[in-house]
Parts: sequence; structure tokens; C-alpha cells
Amino acid sequence: MTDTNYPSATSTTPQPKTTRNNNTKNIIIGVLAAGLLGTWAYLLYDKNKAEKTINEQQTAYTKVADEKSELQANFNASLARLDSITGANNNLQGEKTTLQKDIDAKKVEIRKILNDKNASQAQLAKARTMISELNTKITGLEAEVTRLTGENQELNTANTSLKQEKSDLETNLTTRTTEKEALEKTVDVASTFSASNIQVTPVDEKKSGKEKNTDKTKRVDKLVVSFDVENRIAKSGPADMYLIVTAPDGKIISEGSNVLNTRTDGDKNFTAKIPVEYVQGERKPVQFPIRQNDFQTGNYKIEIYHNGFKIGEGVRSLKKGGLFS
Repeated sequence: MTDTNYPSATSTTPQPKTTRNNNTKNIIIGVLAAGLLGTWAYLLYDKNKAEKTINEQQTAYTKVADEKSELQANFNASLARLDSITGANNNLQGEKTTLQKDIDAKKVEIRKILNDKNASQAQLAKARTMISELNTKITGLEAEVTRLTGENQELNTANTSLKQEKSDLETNLTTRTTEKEALEKTVDVASTFSASNIQVTPVDEKKSGKEKNTDKTKRVDKLVVSFDVENRIAKSGPADMYLIVTAPDGKIISEGSNVLNTRTDGDKNFTAKIPVEYVQGERKPVQFPIRQNDFQTGNYKIEIYHNGFKIGEGVRSLKKGGLFS
């Protein structure tokens, strides 16, 4: 075997230093590049995850906001229904029923949830349930109002009928009252007595107590007025006749200020009121003396009144020194 100075193929030849440095650098660069890519990948993943979380949160917020808006709209609609019911019914406005108190309590709790900016899904779900319950109660209230309205209409109809009946009764009463007054007036007028057989007799009273008719005016002590009264309608009982005697000088013979209210001649002074006990259907004779200190020559007018009506009259003439009938 020949010895040479060249190395054999199997022997290890030392590499240059420059080559080793390049390899190390490449390794470091590769590691850094891999780390950088990993960092970018992580950052990209984290960003995507954050965006996804934000999107999910935004979606959740939007959903909550939409749900709150929907609930608020439903709640407003319920309140509008309630206002239309209570506003049209005075009884519901004036008196708080148990149903209304329950509705008012639910309104307060629903408002509290809807006004809470941080209301949870559970709270919103509760509000939705309560709004549904509120609508159910409002429906019940509507039914109650409908029932009350129906009853009120029936009462109004009955009241109208009663008012009409009352008006008819008042009309009938007025008519009957008028008829009754007319009948009473007719009966009253028809019950007035009639006077007949009127006589006026001058009488001279003697000291002995005897009486006789006289033919001398100066001897007349009294005028005896006599007449008969009768009425077939007047009931039995007391009746007052009024006598008015007018002297020749035009003055009424009267004591005091006796005044008779007549129906046709106004107020008149009267001479005497003569009470008569009358029996229905019978003719009653009446007699009354007229006394005076000095009788005048001339005509004495005699008027008889009953029930405010003049029922008879007569005239008697006296002359000086004689009597004329």
C-alpha cells in the first residue's frame, strides 16, 4: 500500500468556520420567522375571536333592545286599552275595584323592568309574562265594562220608560185635577141656594110687647125681612145667608165693618149674616129683623147673598105718614 498525503474518502474533513456561522444564522432566522408567524396567527385568531365576541354581544344587545321595544309597544297598547275602558266608564273612574288594583300593581312592576337599562333576559321574560297577564285582566275588565254598559242601557231604558210613565201620570193628574176643580166649581155654584117669596114688613112694636104693621113711617121700629131658601144639591147642614139693606140715602145699614167678598160685585159691606140649618131638598123659611132708630122716607133695597152670589133682592118703600108696598 502506498502512503499519500491526501485524505481518504472516509476521513472527516473539518468544515470552514464561515459555513457554520451561516447555518446557525439560518436556524435562528427560521425560528424567529416561525415564532413571528405563530404570533401573527395567534393575534389573528384572537382578533377574530374578539370580533366574534363583540358581534355576539352586539347581537345580544340588539336583541335585548328589540325585545324591550316590543315589550314597551305591547305595554303601551295595553295601557291604551285600559285608558279607553276606564275613561269611558265613570263608575270605574270613581271606584277602585279589586281587579283594577291588581292591574295597577302589575303596571308599576312592568314599568320598573322596562325602565331598567340593565334588565336581564329573565326580567324581560317576566315582563312579557306580566304583560300577557295584564292583557288577560284587561280583557276581563272589558267584559265587566260591557256587562255594566248593558245594565246601564237597560236602566236608562227603564228610567226613560219611568219618566214617560211619570209624565203621563202627571198629565193625567193635571187633567183630573183640572176636571176635579171644574167639577167642584160646578158643584159649588150649583150648591148655591135660591131665594124666593121675599117680603119686607115694617113693624110697630108696642110697649105691651104686641106687634103690628103700621102705616106711619115714624112709628116703624123694625123691618122684618123674610124669604125662603132652597137647593136640591146642597147637603144638609149649616149655611150662611148674607143680608144687605141699603137705606134711601144710599148707605148700607151695618154695624161695624162687616165685609162680604162677592163673586160678581166685589167686596161689599153687609147688614147681617144669618145662619141657617138646612135639610137637603126642603124649602127653608128665613126671617130676620132690621132695627134702626129712625127709618127714612124712601126706598129700602134688600139684597140676599149666599156662597158669594146674589140669590134674591127686593125693594120696600116707606112714606112719611104712610106705608106703601
